[in-house]
Amino acid sequence: MRLKTKIHLLTTLLMLVILVATNSGIYFLYEQLAYNTEYKQLQARANELSSALSQLNEQTNLQQVLRAYMPTDGAIYIYEGEQLKTKVQATFEMSKTPSISYSMPAIWIDGTVIQIQLKQSMEEVAATLSLLKVILIIVSIVASIPIFLASLALGRLILQPLERLNQTMLKSAATGSYEKIVLTDKGGDELAKINHTFNMMMEKLEQHYQKQQQFVSNASHELKTPITVIESYAKLLLRRGFDNKEVAQESLQAIVNESSRMHEMVLQLLELAKNKEHLAIQFTQLELSPLLRKVASQMQQAYHRSFIVDAEVPRYMYSDEKLVKQLLFILLDNARKYSEGDVYIHATESADCVIITIQDKGIGIPAEHIPHLFERFYRVTEDRNRKTGGSGLGLAIAQELALQLGIIIEVESKLGQGSSFILRVPKEGLQ
Repeated sequence: MRLKTKIHLLTTLLMLVILVATNSGIYFLYEQLAYNTEYKQLQARANELSSALSQLNEQTNLQQVLRAYMPTDGAIYIYEGEQLKTKVQATFEMSKTPSISYSMPAIWIDGTVIQIQLKQSMEEVAATLSLLKVILIIVSIVASIPIFLASLALGRLILQPLERLNQTMLKSAATGSYEKIVLTDKGGDELAKINHTFNMMMEKLEQHYQKQQQFVSNASHELKTPITVIESYAKLLLRRGFDNKEVAQESLQAIVNESSRMHEMVLQLLELAKNKEHLAIQFTQLELSPLLRKVASQMQQAYHRSFIVDAEVPRYMYSDEKLVKQLLFILLDNARKYSEGDVYIHATESADCVIITIQDKGIGIPAEHIPHLFERFYRVTEDRNRKTGGSGLGLAIAQELALQLGIIIEVESKLGQGSSFILRVPKEGLQ
C-alpha cells in the first residue's frame, strides 16, 4: 500500500472515529440528562401530592386534586395494598408510549397508608432524541467530507517534498550527477530542513568526489613517472646490463631510488587516507625544550645537518606527543630539503598559545605560492620536488595533523632569504 493511501485511510478513519465517539457521547449525555430532569420533576410532583392528600377531608373533590398534580401526558394511580383504589390519567394509552414512573407511600383521607404511583409519558423526549440522532448522523456525514479533503491536503503536503526528494535521487543515480532540490518553500519546517540538509549533503558529496578525482589523477600522475623510470632501466638492464657493469650499476641504482620514492609516496598517501576519528589523540603536558631537542637530535643524526634549538621558555605545552613529533619531523625535513645551511627552531609564548618557529636560510617561496603550499601534490616549480625527492604530500599531511591538534600553521618567506613555518599551539590543547 502506498504511503499516500495509508495517510488518507489512517487520518480519515481516525477523524471519523473521533467524530462518532464525540457525537455518541453527546447523544447519550443528552438522553441521560433529559430522563434525569423528567424523573426529578415527577418526584417533586409526588411529594407535593403526598402533602396535599394528608390535608384532604371527606368533602374534597378527589379527582380535581389528582388532576391538579397529574403530570402532562401522564397518570396517577393510588393503591391500597395490591388493589387499585383510584386513578386519573391522560386520554392516550400509556402502555404504548415510553414512560417513567415514581412510587411513594402516603396517608389517605381516612388515615390508612396508601401507595402513590405517578407515570410520565416520554414521547416528546423520545421524539427529541430521535431528531438529535438524525442531526448528529447528518453532521457526521457532512463533516466527513472536509475531513477527507483535509487528509488529501495533508498527504499532498507531506508527500510532495518527499516525492521531489525521491525524483532528485533517482535522477542523480541515473545520470551520475549530484542533483539538488529546487527550494520553493522558504519556511523552516521539518520538510524544508530535510531539503536543505539533502542539498548540503549533495554539495559535500560533489566536493568530496571532485577532490577524490583530483587526488586519484594526481596520484596516478605521480606514480606513473617512477614506474616509467623503473621500467626503462629494467629494459636497459636486460639489454646491456649483463655485459656492461656500469650500465647495470646505474640501472639498479635508479630502480632502487625510484622504488624508495614510490614507497615513501604510498606511505604518505595511506597517511592522508586515514580518517581522523580513527586516531587516538591524547593531550598531555609536554616539556617543550627536551621534546624539541630530541627531535632536532634525531634529524641531525639522520641527515648530518645542524638543527639549532632555542626553547628555554616556555617550559610546557599541552598536546599529543606522537603527533607533534610527526608534525615537526615533516616541517624540519621540508626545511632541510630546501636549504643548505642550519635550520633553527625557536619557541616563545603569547597569552593563549605556544609559538614554535622553524626557520631556514634557503631559497624561499614566492608570495603567490604560499596559499597553496598545503594542497596535495602542489609544486612551487615543476622541478622543485624532483630535485629534492619530494612527493608534494608532506605539507598536506602536516596540515591534516595540525587540524587534528588544533594547531595553526603560518608561513613567512622571502626569496633568497629563507622561509619560516610558525606553529601556534593552544596552551590547553583541544577540549
